[in-house]
Amino acid sequence: MSTILGIISITLLYSAPLIFTALGGVISENGGVVNIGLEGMMTIGAIVGATVGFYTGNPWLAFLCGGLGGMALALFHAIATINFQADHVVSGIAINLIGPGLSLFLCRIFFDGAAMSKSIPFKNKLPQLFSNVFTKELISQYPWMRYLKVLFQQYVIVYIAFAFVAIMWYVLYRTKLGLRIRAVGEHPRAAETLGVNAYRIKYFCVLASGFLAGLGGASMSLAIVSNYRQTLISGQGFIALAAVIFGNWRPQGAFIACLVFGAAQGFSVILGNLGIQLDTNLLSMLPYVITLLALILFVKSSNAPSADGIPYQRHN
Repeated sequence: MSTILGIISITLLYSAPLIFTALGGVISENGGVVNIGLEGMMTIGAIVGATVGFYTGNPWLAFLCGGLGGMALALFHAIATINFQADHVVSGIAINLIGPGLSLFLCRIFFDGAAMSKSIPFKNKLPQLFSNVFTKELISQYPWMRYLKVLFQQYVIVYIAFAFVAIMWYVLYRTKLGLRIRAVGEHPRAAETLGVNAYRIKYFCVLASGFLAGLGGASMSLAIVSNYRQTLISGQGFIALAAVIFGNWRPQGAFIACLVFGAAQGFSVILGNLGIQLDTNLLSMLPYVITLLALILFVKSSNAPSADGIPYQRHN
């Protein structure tokens, strides 16, 4: 039972950065811009969050700045793909190359030439909710409290990520803005005939995508690991992109996919902690193998927005 509770706890923790980033992919691609640069934007968010968190001691400011760092990098992707009609995949690859290189450059500047940031003190990390409620005495008196502890004594990023899923669903499917985003993603020229500024909508979607990916990276460095290192993100952005496809470009679908991929990471961590004699490289491969299997099984049933990834040029 403790193993199952451990997997659930780690699943919730590790799925949160994926949820932020996958939601970024969802809104960008619903607006018609493919964003495979999520990995690079997460990396920038991680180093900015770690740096601001270390020097200011304010995890909330660091979290916000991490999102803004990802948004700043997304601006280049938006300019390339929207104004200059660059190939979305090529631009995304460039972002994924720029992100880690720029992050390492910034890390060496702010941390005395080191390739890894200094650890963020525990008091400066993003907090766990109800950390003082579920005491050992309470759990010993009421054993069923251990289940509530798993659900409620999580880092605050978990609950923020869950809230963002509901907010994005509401925005996309219950508001005028969401209708315009989906219209631009399906047929931007038709949307413009109805008075919708397709360029403005696309810019909004790409910048929001970068902000969310930056939050995903910052949550890694401010809660899960407590510092920045070169291998911190290591494919998380691509897993989030796979969750977008697995979830059929919908926020609720991406959310479920992120929980599945987070569970794969949790399972690999638990196996390692149990001392099961498996090569650590095999365990670290598990989340990526499950991601590939999910794409193989479900990609045919996924339907992207019609104009997703197609450069759009407005006729004057």
